[in-house]
Amino acid sequence: MNAGSRARGFTLIELLVAITILAIVAVLGWRGLDTIIRAREGLNRDLEQTRGLQLTFAQMQSDTDKIAPAEAVGNRPVLDAVPGRLTLVRMVYAENQPSRVQVVTYRLRDGVLSRSESLPTRDLSVLQTAWGAALGAADTEAAVVLQRDVQQMALRLWVPKVGWRQAGMAAAEGTAAPTGVEVVLQMRERAGAMRKVFLLGSV
Repeated sequence: MNAGSRARGFTLIELLVAITILAIVAVLGWRGLDTIIRAREGLNRDLEQTRGLQLTFAQMQSDTDKIAPAEAVGNRPVLDAVPGRLTLVRMVYAENQPSRVQVVTYRLRDGVLSRSESLPTRDLSVLQTAWGAALGAADTEAAVVLQRDVQQMALRLWVPKVGWRQAGMAAAEGTAAPTGVEVVLQMRERAGAMRKVFLLGSV
């Protein structure tokens, strides 16, 4: 068999070119896969955050629906709203038991939105103590974390014949009690805020 009839193999240069092309394709494929994985992780975070916000608003809806009438607590305050904290007195109903009241507090601290509640009671002096503790700087009741990475919780109150009033503003003499509250949650690294309006005592 002469040299001309031998099968011709790849030269070293051809092998190097083929390996280079395969390496480029592999890098491009890896970058594409990495982008897809990162996008998926970001989407999962957004979905988890949105679900957490929905659950938070659902809990707020339940609490504001059951806010106690002022006459049920000896005409004591049943709502206090300042930036970063919402405190209210809600009615508690249980089967075969008399109605009771408890203090519920939503508090934003260090990016964590939590909810705490006092033990239900029919004793107004116990309620007053729980109310004072809730308005203090520290939580005396075990708090349940509702949402993390919250940058801001803004609140407004709807007052009949007055309109929206910013949380923390003193009410004018003779002003009616608020009938609605607006909660705005601004998340970190998320464009736009989540806004919800709740009627007070709708049930």
